[in-house]
Amino acid sequence: MTAEHTPRQRWMAILARASRAEIVELVGPHMPDHEVLKAPETGTVMVEGRAGGAGRRFNLGEATMTRCVVRLHDGAMGFSYALGRDARKARLAAILDARLQVEAPDGALHRDIDALSDRQNAARDLASRKAAATKVDFFTLVRGA
Repeated sequence: MTAEHTPRQRWMAILARASRAEIVELVGPHMPDHEVLKAPETGTVMVEGRAGGAGRRFNLGEATMTRCVVRLHDGAMGFSYALGRDARKARLAAILDARLQVEAPDGALHRDIDALSDRQNAARDLASRKAAATKVDFFTLVRGA
């Protein structure tokens, strides 16, 4: 994440990348009282790519996404957007978003989000190292010149 992202943008990205099991673990055994303002609904979004990773943008295709909006008993509203069709994951991620907004930045839930971010970064680094290990460099030999 770059420095130009707000703390909320950071945790929303972490929750979007998390698995349902990781989100269930973050919510814990006590589901907070909440009201579902917009029930989980599934639709599609256009996914953009970039030529060479940094070149011109192009439409890569569509992806399935589920979104949800909840309000906690204290009035905090939480939103979530998650790839796929997992309605429970979307609802729980929205609950976590609302809880993270009202919890102190040094609270336990924020520390759990930081730990999840560290695990996601470690998994991404491992995948990158595995891919780099299979890299093949091609070169051309010129005869007689």
